[in-house]
Amino acid sequence: MTPPRDLIVSALLTPASTTQFSDQQWDLLIRQGRRTKLLARLAHALEQADLLKEVPMAPRLHLASAMKLASRQEQSLRWEVACISKELADAGVRVTLLKGAAYVMAGLAAAHGRIFSDVDIIVPKDRLGRTESELMIHGWQSSHHDAYDQRYYRRWMHEIPPMRHVRRGTTIDVHHTILAETARIKVNTTALLEGVVALPGHANLYVLQPADMMLHSATHLFQEGDFEKGLRDLFDLDSLLRFFGDTQGFWEQLVPRAVKLGLTRPLYYALRYTTLMLDTPVPRHVLDAAQIGKPSALVTRLMDGCYLRALRPVHSSTGSWGTWLARFVLYVRSHWIRMPFLLLAYHLGRKALIRPKLHNEEKSIADADLKA
Repeated sequence: MTPPRDLIVSALLTPASTTQFSDQQWDLLIRQGRRTKLLARLAHALEQADLLKEVPMAPRLHLASAMKLASRQEQSLRWEVACISKELADAGVRVTLLKGAAYVMAGLAAAHGRIFSDVDIIVPKDRLGRTESELMIHGWQSSHHDAYDQRYYRRWMHEIPPMRHVRRGTTIDVHHTILAETARIKVNTTALLEGVVALPGHANLYVLQPADMMLHSATHLFQEGDFEKGLRDLFDLDSLLRFFGDTQGFWEQLVPRAVKLGLTRPLYYALRYTTLMLDTPVPRHVLDAAQIGKPSALVTRLMDGCYLRALRPVHSSTGSWGTWLARFVLYVRSHWIRMPFLLLAYHLGRKALIRPKLHNEEKSIADADLKA
């Protein structure tokens, strides 16, 4: 199956192609870029290719605005990371950054034009209580107050409930592993944390080693069921593979590291769909070695039918019955592989039947307060 190539993908892979775009194409490209959170990355790509001045004025203003927003968010992120690092250093907790925060602080190409909603860190599970306590002392509060939500996160998930700072309004996700503890894939978290590397020039800041960073990004994308930022995450994988692929030993370490961490299936999907959809350059011997994580031929065909549709921009220009069905199937799959059936049935049943009642009660109380 040959995946369709949308405007935002074509523009990011070959920025020079935008010089031939019509006004209608630019209009659609800007809308796709904004919807996929890739508009600032596109602006950066055009600037690096010295093509930004060739863009018509109207779309150029949108691109310039996106770059300014991304630059401002990066400044805010650096400040937030510095605060978190200092706060947790007092408790002797080592701060290991994940995802976007790690890309920025490590100076990776994947950080260019990235938009952020929170800071993700990972700590050993036996340091989780101390980490949470120290964050609370410094003004962080849990964003989930329902008793069931608290139990859901703390007993079954890979993180505690998100915490929000009372003054700065920022959000932090504190992980103790990278997949739910009830998930079918069992991650070797000990090996993951033993392999972290210190960030030069920063006190108490660490990131995952290159192979692990790529594997975590792959796991995040191909085990979740929300594809609102799916294409952005696929481009993250592409960027990581291209960036680290030029470093000595990366390709030789990638598959063995996936085996050690128990992440061969996410690696297989990551290499398959980055090469199919984004022409990511991956050595043939690595693709062959990654076959260790390949599912059966029937499942592979089903996943191709789903992911090649689901990873397109979530935008009306790509909407179809087939795309909706693909995302629905992957959403169901994400729950199926996250929890045992009985626990999943209980969890979904409670969300469907009990939580709406609670929300209605809360709304009634709020309306009464307004009337008073």
